[in-house]
Amino acid sequence: MPTRPAILILNGPNLNMLGVRQPELYGRETLGDIEAACRERAAALSLDVDFRQSNGEGEIVTWIQEARGTADGLIINAGAYTHTSIAILDAVLAAELPVVEVHLSNIFRRERFRRHSMISEAARGVICGFGGQGYLLALDAMARILTTDDRQP
Repeated sequence: MPTRPAILILNGPNLNMLGVRQPELYGRETLGDIEAACRERAAALSLDVDFRQSNGEGEIVTWIQEARGTADGLIINAGAYTHTSIAILDAVLAAELPVVEVHLSNIFRRERFRRHSMISEAARGVICGFGGQGYLLALDAMARILTTDDRQP
């Protein structure tokens, strides 16, 4: 029986506070709600999902490095590290996986410093402004990338 493609979904700092942190900006959906929706969509797309969250930059880097040998694609919402972490960008580049970057809010309608993403330099695409639905759109995009054999990072 062939194995299903494995997608690592990484979430950065403060995303564990979804549902209570600035609900007027991020909504009332929790990270657990998003994870459940991702697992459901992934199953429908015949994908396996490894869904993780960390407030630590080093842990996120380690997970990305490990993904090089265990995952077929990476979906990442690096939170505030999006705008500052060369280490995460370097890890994403070294992983040589297709990457889709996700943001709950529209980063282009927010503070100027949020409009630049280090990770975008390595991402196939960026989805922002659709709340938790952005993760589902990212899974759809990743399924298409993997099924068209267009796996270039």
